[in-house]
Amino acid sequence: MYDLPVSVCFFPFSVIKSPSPPLLFSLFVALVMDSGPDPSLYPLHRCKTIHVVRHAQGLHNVEGEKNYKAYLNPEYLDAPLTQLGWQQVNYLRKHVHASGLSKRVELVVTSPLLRTLQTAVGVFGGEGFTDGMNALPLMVANVGNSGREAISSLNSPPFIAVEDCREHFGVHPCDKRHNVSEYQFLFPAVDFSLIETDEDVLWKADVRETTEELAARGLKFLNWLWTRKEKEIAIVTHSGFLVHTLRAFGNDCHPLVKKEMGTRFANCELRSMVIVDRSMIGSDVSTTNYPGKIPSGLDIPSDVGEEESPNSI
Repeated sequence: MYDLPVSVCFFPFSVIKSPSPPLLFSLFVALVMDSGPDPSLYPLHRCKTIHVVRHAQGLHNVEGEKNYKAYLNPEYLDAPLTQLGWQQVNYLRKHVHASGLSKRVELVVTSPLLRTLQTAVGVFGGEGFTDGMNALPLMVANVGNSGREAISSLNSPPFIAVEDCREHFGVHPCDKRHNVSEYQFLFPAVDFSLIETDEDVLWKADVRETTEELAARGLKFLNWLWTRKEKEIAIVTHSGFLVHTLRAFGNDCHPLVKKEMGTRFANCELRSMVIVDRSMIGSDVSTTNYPGKIPSGLDIPSDVGEEESPNSI
């Protein structure tokens, strides 16, 4: 088991009870069941909601299902989505709009591989792009020989590509990305500024990243989220990254809750979770707390008066 920083803890969104914010202090209530059903309380501004998505079916997934050695095939370098994968994107997009997530997500973070970029812009991006629009396209037409039309960035949240949420580094060509300069042409409205090198220097042909290294990278990524001001974030990433990162959490929860978090994701599956900043890594200020005592007046509570009274027992 990994040494977890005390800075972040995870809860599936399905076990959360979030009350209407009280007047003075907005709290987040999570059902933590390590010692019984008693709830735990956290200030709301110390929490973020994340919607984690595994990419839709990639070309490598089809052959890899039949023979694991197919993942070593150089033909699947940075594999694109299949036509079935694009259908999965369409269905998830409908769900995201029907559930209201499309209006709540403030930022989309994506792994900088072709299949995750395609999934991210297909699910959370705008409608079709046409020449003359006063905005860059998120994706140009026919990326990865998909036959798909260009996707607009209008009425969509910002998109940013981050290396730390990639799949295992090394050995498998499907997990090696193309140069950033190529992506910038294909995905003009996606922000690639956090990627330090044009070429993929993290991928090694003869060294595969260990699960321990991947899990540590996942925790680093989650801590990075606290540098962001956004409170509701979508993350489009990979099976290995998700399972090895999420399985490091949940030891203080009911076993079924831990299992819910650590079960492998299907292609284009979305799960909503909450992360809690317990060590004040973030600097978010509450937008709903209210200081009270305006106008100022006497307000000593009755229980404090009893404690301070010389006649109290």
